[in-house]
Amino acid sequence: MHLKLLTLYLMFIFCTSCKGQNKTELPKDTIQSENELVNTTYGPNDINEPNSITRAIIQDRKGIIWIASWQGVLRYDGIKFTNMTSEVSSARFFSAVEDSKGNLWFGSIGSGVYRYDGKSFRNFTTKDGLPNNEIVCIYEDKIGNIWFGANGGASRYDGISFRNYMMDGDSIMEDTTGKSVPDFTRPPYEVNSIIEDKTGKFWFGTRGNTFIYDGKAFTTATHNGQPFKNVRTITEDKKGTIWLGGADGLWRYDSSSFANITQDFVGYIYEDKKGNIWTSSQTAQGWMLSRYDESSLSNKEPIVKEIKSDYESNKRMIFGILEDFDGNILFGSLDGMYRYDGNTISDLKK
Repeated sequence: MHLKLLTLYLMFIFCTSCKGQNKTELPKDTIQSENELVNTTYGPNDINEPNSITRAIIQDRKGIIWIASWQGVLRYDGIKFTNMTSEVSSARFFSAVEDSKGNLWFGSIGSGVYRYDGKSFRNFTTKDGLPNNEIVCIYEDKIGNIWFGANGGASRYDGISFRNYMMDGDSIMEDTTGKSVPDFTRPPYEVNSIIEDKTGKFWFGTRGNTFIYDGKAFTTATHNGQPFKNVRTITEDKKGTIWLGGADGLWRYDSSSFANITQDFVGYIYEDKKGNIWTSSQTAQGWMLSRYDESSLSNKEPIVKEIKSDYESNKRMIFGILEDFDGNILFGSLDGMYRYDGNTISDLKK
C-alpha cells in the first residue's frame, strides 16, 4: 500500500501534461521504479548521508547546509552529514526555510511542519491550526509572518495562531471555520509556491490557478485571458522581475506584461548572487540544470547555458537549487545532493 501511495504521489508531482503544439512532452521514464525510490538499502552509517529524494536545500546564516529529504532533515557542515530528525520523526521532509529570528522550519508530507530553534524541534499539525499536514512550501513575509503552502490551501502563522486560505474550484478565499483537508487525498488544489513581491502583493502558485493577493482579495493571474495553471515555483529577482515556472514552461513578468522564455517543464527557479537565473527543467534530452545570464534576462531570448554531464544521462529529476557561500550550485535529486562547481557535477556522498 505504501508503494502504491508513493508512486501515485510522484505521478501527481511530475507527470503533468503540457499543452500547445510546441510543447515538449514529458518523457515516459520520468518516474523511476518503486525499487529505486523506496527499497534502497542503507548501510550502518548511511542514515546521516543524503541517499534519498532531496527536495530542498538551504544555507543558514552560519553557513550550515540544511537538507529536507525523504530520510529526514540532514545537517551538513562542509565535512560531515548529520541526520537531525532520526530520533524525532520518520516523516518525509519536503520544504525548508530559515526565518529572520534564526529559526529553521521544515515542512513534511503527512506530519505537518517542524520548527527548530537550535536546541529542539516543535511540531505543528492540523491540531494546531494548519489546514493540512502536507506542507509543500514555506515562506517568511516582510513583517515576519510564516506562510505554509499545503495540500488544499495556504496558512499564515503570526507566531500565535494560524490564518487559513482554502482553495475551492478555481478560487481561493479565507476560511474562518477551521476546516482541514484530509492527509494523502492528493486533491489538485495544492499550493506549491508563495512569495511577496516588492509592492507587497503575494503570489500563490498552485496545481490549479495562480493567484495574486493584495491583502484583501485574491485575483487570478492571466495572460491573454488564460490563467497560469500548475505553477510549481515563483520567485522575484533583485530587479523586481517575477519568474514563474511549471507545466507551461518559464515565464517572466516585468510589472506590465508576461513573456514566455521556454516551454519546457520547469520545476524550480533560483537567482544566484550575480543575478543569474537557474532552473531545473525537463527537456527532450532529459532533466537539465540551466543558467540564464543576468545581462540578458530582459531580452526576448535570454542567453542560456544548459549544464550537461554524465549524471545518469540527465534522466533523473532535479529538485531544489542553492548557491552556497563558495559559489557552488547545489541541487537535490532522487538519491541525494549534487554540486556543480562551474565545471563538473559531483555527488556529495562521494
